[in-house]
Amino acid sequence: MKLLHGGDYFPEQWLTRPETIEEDFKYFKEAKINTVTVGMFAWSILEPEENHFDFTWLDQVFDKAEENGMKVILGTPSGARPNWLASKYPDVLRVNERLEKNRFGGRHNHCFTSVNYRERVRIVNEKLAERYGHRESLLMWHLSNEYSGECHCDQCQSAFRLWMQNKYGTLEAVNQAYWNTFWSHTYSDWSHVHSPNHLGEMAVHALNLDWRRFVTDQTIDFYLHERAAINKYSTDIPVTTNFMADTEHLIPFQALDYSKFGKIVDIVTWDCYPAWHNDWETEADLALKVGFINDLYRGLKEMPFLIMESSPSFVNWHDINRPKRPGMHKLASTQLLAHGSDSVLYFQMRASKGSSEKFHGSVIGHVPPERNRVYQEVASLGERMSQLDGLVGSMKQSDVAIYYDWENDWAIKDIQGFSKTNMNYHHTLHDHYRPFWRQDVNVDVITKNNDFDGYKLLVMPMMYLHSRDLLAKVQAYVEAGGTVVYTYMSGMANETDLVYDGGTIAGLEDMLGIVISETDVYYPSQRNQVKFQDASYEVHDYATVFETTSAETLAIYGADFYQGQAAVSVNHYGKGQAYFMGARTGDDFLSKFYGELLDQLTIVGNSIAKSSDSVSVQTREDSEGTRYYFVMNFSDQVQTAEVPQGLIDVSTGLPVEATLTLQGFEAMVLTSK
Repeated sequence: MKLLHGGDYFPEQWLTRPETIEEDFKYFKEAKINTVTVGMFAWSILEPEENHFDFTWLDQVFDKAEENGMKVILGTPSGARPNWLASKYPDVLRVNERLEKNRFGGRHNHCFTSVNYRERVRIVNEKLAERYGHRESLLMWHLSNEYSGECHCDQCQSAFRLWMQNKYGTLEAVNQAYWNTFWSHTYSDWSHVHSPNHLGEMAVHALNLDWRRFVTDQTIDFYLHERAAINKYSTDIPVTTNFMADTEHLIPFQALDYSKFGKIVDIVTWDCYPAWHNDWETEADLALKVGFINDLYRGLKEMPFLIMESSPSFVNWHDINRPKRPGMHKLASTQLLAHGSDSVLYFQMRASKGSSEKFHGSVIGHVPPERNRVYQEVASLGERMSQLDGLVGSMKQSDVAIYYDWENDWAIKDIQGFSKTNMNYHHTLHDHYRPFWRQDVNVDVITKNNDFDGYKLLVMPMMYLHSRDLLAKVQAYVEAGGTVVYTYMSGMANETDLVYDGGTIAGLEDMLGIVISETDVYYPSQRNQVKFQDASYEVHDYATVFETTSAETLAIYGADFYQGQAAVSVNHYGKGQAYFMGARTGDDFLSKFYGELLDQLTIVGNSIAKSSDSVSVQTREDSEGTRYYFVMNFSDQVQTAEVPQGLIDVSTGLPVEATLTLQGFEAMVLTSK
């Protein structure tokens, strides 16, 4: 097996210039490109008229790939329907949340419930599977592209009501779960159930949660419909789709619950587009976010993932789209490999001449490759990747897990109370990830599907929406000897966002050895302190007021009406221990707290010492025990790092000194044998 290097290729845009396609494959070979993804946006070329198909050009692409020893990832074209389809079957177009019917256009503008859309997708998918399912070069099926969005049409409303009936059974159960007597919103007929929107209902938080769950389930159902058509003729080729991240801060994609979606794809793939060289954070701060979300997506199936899309330089949708500095592409791509990817694939292989993505980064740009810095850097990365094929299938070994939950994320965004502008769930996750990142401790970011067994430390920040099943799982983990860290804003509400009797889920306070009375909230300029050992640390945004029962107090508040009361505690529970961090603190406290906890639990990092926190050292290990060290400098200055002795530089095959010197934006890959 090889690491995959290549990406999204659109030869259908160049059919009038066959010499361009011929030239492309020459450049691919020079850059050590071994994989192309084709077909996602080619529906109007594959089926220019209803039931009239033309596969000639796609046959030639497969032939060309096989002549050059390349693999093909074949996309299904449902991500962008042709004009004739929308004209003949207008129900395939979405209705937005203002109940306005969309016109043809854009990309994600189709109803996942539409019977007509599903039928046309079935037909074209079966044609593709029948024709290409047994081609030698076919590596994987790529269903649609970046599934996202929602539709509020009558078909979707009916499907939502059926989903509700299957979940709750009766309207009485819905009204109770939703607390619909509030504001007299009780349902008395199933026709009253409607998707949340700003023209109608937005105040019932359980409805908002269930709509998001339905959208996820309906999207998954559409994916399975696509997959069934493929599997009619192709059953032995992996099937997947590409996941995403939200915003330039790379938070988990909010429109779909990938912890559900991840269970049904054969391999997790995602599209990674960091805004390198921005003016609001350092490269190291952004690299931390990239590391976190890669660790999350790796955890969805607990196996290596694929980067399905990335840019070799810049994107086109930010307000400012800055090119990567020299060396940054190899560094950024090496980080993806370090955190568990078995590929670096791009959007796009050749730049489009027109429309909205003509200035999106590409391997072959508008400037010829011979004088194109980006192409040269892609080729340099291709050379490195060709030396790392032994990495395929290897995993990161982690003693630490951080817990993330999509439904909790949705619920926190809906809270009307506390501090609406300072919930900052994602920032909090990053804050708790940072001490491990700085000490080069491998971390798994896990979800409700993962087992907790085997982790020495489990960190669960801001678990506001907390099920009884999850609590039972955590209790069993701690009783068996695990260590868990909870924070403020945890255990308050159930799965339909109803507050638990007493304010906290029964059993959590017992495990933590505390009794919570209230949560204090600060304005942006207000501060408190926690006194921990011989130092004082700043508190902002939130402070939980609580008393200890069986827990030991580790830190106390320095001011306000709860001055001197516990702020951080630990309770021995079974064979393990449960920490509670009642206040939102700064990085100095978190670094001190987790540093001591790592020592206590004998969790060690991947490096011995380094000159700056801008250096990250990550590891992967294969089944034979070979460990790969990725030493990465996320700054433009020379840095050093000390690593275990006896390591070999993969690029040269030569032993390295224990103290490495890295140039600005340099990344090295070392191996233990």
